[in-house]
Amino acid sequence: MWRAFFLAMGISLIIIGAECLVVEQVVLAGEAQTGIIKSEPVNGNSKHTGKKRILSPPDWAPWSMISAGAVVIIYSFTIPARARR
Repeated sequence: MWRAFFLAMGISLIIIGAECLVVEQVVLAGEAQTGIIKSEPVNGNSKHTGKKRILSPPDWAPWSMISAGAVVIIYSFTIPARARR
């Protein structure tokens, strides 16, 4: 179970990192929620404009996600599979 969990997390990180390589910014449409979304942007990477929220990943994010995903996948292969009863 843990092996499959870590493998899925690693694959997800690689996919999200590859998506961040392709896009420059993501526009999320819809009603803004109260709390964190209406707060000040973190490191200037997000803007709140009315009902839309614009996210632009920093240059280091895609490569960090891809490398972390690869490390997690390699780790998942080192977890021993349980013996079947």
